[in-house]
Amino acid sequence: MAPYQITLREANMNIRIIARLDVKPPWVVKPVHFEGLRKMGKPGDLAKRYYEQGADEIIYIDIVSSLYQREILYEHIQAAGREILVPFAVGGGVRSVEDFSKLFHCGADKVAINTYALQHDPEIINRAARVFGSQAVLLHIQAKQWGDSWECYTDCGRIPTGRDAVEWAKEAQERGAGEILVSSIDTEGRQRGFDIPLLQKIKSTVQVPVIAGSGAGSVEDIVELVRTVQPDAVALASVLHYGTCTVSEVKKAIAQAVPETVGV
Repeated sequence: MAPYQITLREANMNIRIIARLDVKPPWVVKPVHFEGLRKMGKPGDLAKRYYEQGADEIIYIDIVSSLYQREILYEHIQAAGREILVPFAVGGGVRSVEDFSKLFHCGADKVAINTYALQHDPEIINRAARVFGSQAVLLHIQAKQWGDSWECYTDCGRIPTGRDAVEWAKEAQERGAGEILVSSIDTEGRQRGFDIPLLQKIKSTVQVPVIAGSGAGSVEDIVELVRTVQPDAVALASVLHYGTCTVSEVKKAIAQAVPETVGV
């Protein structure tokens, strides 16, 4: 690891840079609008690479587990997190508090929930927060814009729910979700910038940390996001997978362009 990478991780940046791994086991894949999957590598290899680049966190999402209605592949998750020493968030196919517990035993520090909470039982958020604490419950919102609002989708962005994304974020926070990952179906994988209005709306509505995802195509896109939305974290995939930039380069650019994001 290069010396400046260590320095940037220790620089106490107020915004976290997260590497996001969308996984269709056994591969990390990259979708566009959650469709057209392209193999990018093995989860363990990429998790280690981005950790060594200075990622503050890794998010692993099994994007087909809920869609296929199959069991969570715990052995794949355990292998992916084996060589990283930063927080490890895991999601995909979570249906019970017992699933949360098993994922924590596999090395997860946080568990992401989306489909089951929206389609079946939102009380799973309450139960998980009571048992494990809000900091362990990560709500994943997949949203698509219709007119002046955004609708929540499930099952890897395929199934509309009729639920307003901003209202759902507020409700989930009240139920005990300690953090929210926002993915825009409209910008996912296009590498043309984030859905700034959606992120601004959710960020201004909730008090829990918001992770901005979906749309980064350049370091400039990320810097613009930080300036305009001031998210608590940014989840990156395409720009890292395709080698557009490294985590360290992103941190350095943010520190230079938006110096107030670096603590003293």
